[in-house]
Amino acid sequence: MKTKFMTLVCVAALLASTSPGWAQGSTDPAAVTADALLARPVCFAMTVLGSVVFLVSLPVAATSKSIKPAAEALVLKPARATFTRPLGDFD
Repeated sequence: MKTKFMTLVCVAALLASTSPGWAQGSTDPAAVTADALLARPVCFAMTVLGSVVFLVSLPVAATSKSIKPAAEALVLKPARATFTRPLGDFD
């Protein structure tokens, strides 16, 4: 009896934690394919290239006290586009 009750509690907790608000509309398969095959590799290359440019420009950014804006523009923005953006979402 105790095992059945715990199973029921676990299933109820899982069902209660899923929210239909997280569900998105259907994504265009062509957009997902283009993102996976073209956009993500280009964004990754831009992240690597931006990191190199950031390291080269770091002495200038440090003297002008603009390290955070330089890091944001050259490294963080391309990294977010590569790793945290949902697949197929180009907004």
